[in-house]
Amino acid sequence: MTDPARNPHPPSFVRNLFAAISVRYDLANHLLSGGLDYVWRARASRLVRSWRPRTLLDLATGSGDLALSLGTACPDAFVVAADFCLPMLAQAGKKSVPNLVAADGMRLPFGDGLFDVVTVAFGLRNMSDCGGALREMARVLAPGGHVLVLDFSVPPPPLRAPYRFYLHRVLPLLAGWLTGDKSAYQYLGATIEHFPSGTAMEAILHASGFSGARSRPLTGGIVTLYEAEKKAD
Repeated sequence: MTDPARNPHPPSFVRNLFAAISVRYDLANHLLSGGLDYVWRARASRLVRSWRPRTLLDLATGSGDLALSLGTACPDAFVVAADFCLPMLAQAGKKSVPNLVAADGMRLPFGDGLFDVVTVAFGLRNMSDCGGALREMARVLAPGGHVLVLDFSVPPPPLRAPYRFYLHRVLPLLAGWLTGDKSAYQYLGATIEHFPSGTAMEAILHASGFSGARSRPLTGGIVTLYEAEKKAD
């Protein structure tokens, strides 16, 4: 049986996939989510603001929308935005996202305990080993630092059936028309089905160097917001 905490696709496949859709990535996100992506990022940013971070790493930043939202919510924090896909970072650069760094989430080029908060939105799913990536996030977090994970999940009934129909039948067709790459969004649906959520993700967080893991389903469980604190040494 495939380990749900591991992405069966090689990193090169994921990097090339996002490179191919980078130019129209934002347009597709906004339209296909019905604008809810703005709501989800705002909710995540408010939670991060309550932690009052001084240093913040937005991992798998993509085109940088969450990094920009975090910078607005936490104006006194130094925000670093990192991604391993250069064409996606180029899109972030066009928005003047500051402090862009090319970095693989499995091997972060940062020292131990450097950040107060690490965030990853819709990116942990794409990493080769969810637990390994979270352990790397714990390494670069200061003692008592927080991690925030925002990602898609499969909602409970009665929303589950219509959501799956949209995810596997409608979304790839619409996304293919918008981006010219239907396969990228077929991949999206498959990874959402495969990815651990709820208590399963909380358990992975606890096993990866975090404590107090909590999950918050949003929009009926279409996405889930996870938070945890780095365990004391």
